[in-house]
Amino acid sequence: MSSQPERAPKAAPEKPSLIHPVTPGPELLETAAAILRMLAEPTRLHLLWQLSDGPKTVTELTAASRAPRTVVSQHLAKLRLSGLVDTRKDGRHVIYSLHDGHLVRLIRETVNHADHRMTGEPTHD
Repeated sequence: MSSQPERAPKAAPEKPSLIHPVTPGPELLETAAAILRMLAEPTRLHLLWQLSDGPKTVTELTAASRAPRTVVSQHLAKLRLSGLVDTRKDGRHVIYSLHDGHLVRLIRETVNHADHRMTGEPTHD
């Protein structure tokens, strides 16, 4: 007979929700504001927009952004340190990707919202 207490079987992990109710306190609001500050720079927002279509290398992001490679690398480093982008190695290349689907939706909605404001296209739910 074992002296270890009996443990209930682990429940299957819940599927992550796209939206869940929260009551934002000061720490959550500061974290959200820090994320928005990272998006508030046009070159970084463009890089994130490019990554919303899928993972890319620095070379691909540099070509798409038409910014100097050093500038792109500096912005990617900030985005990586802030936890908004992830990296993985593929041989000699570093592949960048958005951290999660929330960011994909946030970036696309932000750019689409700006487009509606600029073009006068009617808003929608």
